[in-house]
Amino acid sequence: MSLTLDTYRLLGRSGLRVSPLSLGTATFGTDWGWGAEQDDARRLFDTYVERGGNFIDTAAGYGDSERLLGEFTRGRRESLVLATKYATHRRPGDPNAGGAHRKNMVASLENSLRQLDTDYVDLFYIHVWDVTTPVEEVLRGLDDLVRQGKVLYAAVSTAPAWEVSRMQAIADLRGWSPLVALQVEYSLINRGAERDLIPMARAMGLGVAPFSPLGGGVLSGKYSRADLTAPDTSESSRRSFNAGLGMVTERTLGIADVVREVADEVGRTPAQVALAWNLRQPGVTAPVIGARTPEQLEANLAALEVVLTDDQLARLDAVSAIDLGYPHDLLAGDHVRAVTMGDVVLESR
Repeated sequence: MSLTLDTYRLLGRSGLRVSPLSLGTATFGTDWGWGAEQDDARRLFDTYVERGGNFIDTAAGYGDSERLLGEFTRGRRESLVLATKYATHRRPGDPNAGGAHRKNMVASLENSLRQLDTDYVDLFYIHVWDVTTPVEEVLRGLDDLVRQGKVLYAAVSTAPAWEVSRMQAIADLRGWSPLVALQVEYSLINRGAERDLIPMARAMGLGVAPFSPLGGGVLSGKYSRADLTAPDTSESSRRSFNAGLGMVTERTLGIADVVREVADEVGRTPAQVALAWNLRQPGVTAPVIGARTPEQLEANLAALEVVLTDDQLARLDAVSAIDLGYPHDLLAGDHVRAVTMGDVVLESR
């Protein structure tokens, strides 16, 4: 079944209604050496919102993104679900200008509110996990911000599953605001989140918002096997960055080949097929998509219309499959089932 941006989904165990694709705005501005100039960024924003999209993703560390969104959202702030993040270092020389602790949490949020020109953010993420700050300090700080009305919902990104589940249990036991969303890297070339993170999120009531659903562009077909030996760094610094992260390998290019085959069968682009697969994975609420041009954004949004057959989904799953590792592989095996279930037959619901 095809979707639209105004076919909304609930975010985790909240009543918050969000679009099935979230607009990532790390490309708003050119602070990274690549990205969209202000006029193009405005066109990206307008295109997404006019199509019915309401879920906007930014962060304190995204350069001019928050400032630009403060201009773009003026006059229609209330109809949008605006997410930002904190924890990345904001100011050189200040040891407390980074991390998940309360001081940086409050200072980062206040700065984000000024840049976004708003009194509150709908969703406030811990951007990256901070092993130095007690989880009780983080949770109580987030709960205070929710009680003050400056944050409506708390969330977390890029953290171990056991830490997130511990946070959720503590929040429940102490009556603090729970986490409602989890951002993880998740795509056909990186399905590692299926080991623990996504099952944990489903069990603990967190909606999953995958970032890098196109695997740094590998699944869009922009890389070839020539990049294995002589990466092309002339197009942009981002291309060189993704190649340097190890995203371009024989395995990932093989996955991209199957994505391209399926795309040819359904008359779509490889990027649209990769996003369509992501949209239909259990536990996924809204993949975060980015673009530098309105044309790229329109092409990505067309993924909502892509319908894949069971056979095509099975082929994509097979070529990208990962070993779940211990104890998951053992627990899913026939031996453990036999010794724990015997001949009992349970209906799957």
